[in-house]
Amino acid sequence: MATLEVTSLSTKGQIVIPREIREKLGLEPGTKLIVIQEGDNILLKPITLPKKEQFKKLISLGDEVRNKLGLTEDDVKRAIEKVRKE
Repeated sequence: MATLEVTSLSTKGQIVIPREIREKLGLEPGTKLIVIQEGDNILLKPITLPKKEQFKKLISLGDEVRNKLGLTEDDVKRAIEKVRKE
């Protein structure tokens, strides 16, 4: 069931997520959120780390693609460094 609460925007552009919602979602200080704007809607979505099994699948998939493309680990590292610089 949806929860409806009202909050205000501070002069610094900050908002307070009401306690009931924070508790329901298990949000704690320092939780990272993605902010998505579409039209006049704003969506806040907590960033969650993948479970170990999911992470292992992602790594495996990345290795599979790297091998199919004939890339070395050094090729991948250089590509990552290049993107980070941009």
